[in-house]
Amino acid sequence: MRTLTVGDLELEVRRSGRRNAVQITVDRGGELVITAPADCPASTMEDFVREKRFWIYTKLAEKALLEQPVGARRFVSGEGFPYLGRSYRLLLVDEQNAPLKLERGRFRLRRAAAAAGREHFIRWYRTHAQPWLERRVGLMAPRIDVRVAEVRVLDLGFRWGSCGKGTVNFHWAVILLPPRIVDYVIVHELVHLHEQHHTPEFWRRVERAMPDYERRKAWLAYRGGSHLAL
Repeated sequence: MRTLTVGDLELEVRRSGRRNAVQITVDRGGELVITAPADCPASTMEDFVREKRFWIYTKLAEKALLEQPVGARRFVSGEGFPYLGRSYRLLLVDEQNAPLKLERGRFRLRRAAAAAGREHFIRWYRTHAQPWLERRVGLMAPRIDVRVAEVRVLDLGFRWGSCGKGTVNFHWAVILLPPRIVDYVIVHELVHLHEQHHTPEFWRRVERAMPDYERRKAWLAYRGGSHLAL
């Protein structure tokens, strides 16, 4: 067996008589490699991959983010900026009553504010993410049988979300993702209010709330990192 497929993950299999445990690594090109003892059954490797799925997705997301050039977008007319999965062109204008607006299908940025364009965009994203996420959390929380006291929009580094004691935190960049992917991030964090760790019961709860979660999670792992480069 040269490859192992578990759900949407495909791994190169390497066996070694010198190994006594199973290990997963992410190569430079993003390829997944599982190294196992020479006599390790395929079922044992499959179980190990399922147990480590969240770690794998996290590593793939981190790799995708690190490969993105910081400040890749330029704050000039014609540049595209994402919002809820769609790309909107930027137009620099001489005058308007706010530094940045989304109006008539375009982001409009005051020309004098272009030098601080990144800060204006992050502020705009955070401001618009707050009510949108609060509405979505309010719709999904009863489905998962949790009570949310507060929703916060922060810069969480590599993490899309975190939670604790009834508070759910989201990275401001989630509002750049397609809504169906944001919904996965929301469900993931709400289930954490029941299950702190990524146990089999955690993933069962996620699947009950969102049967196709693995496809959404894969999208986030492979493509989400590009949305954090602003």
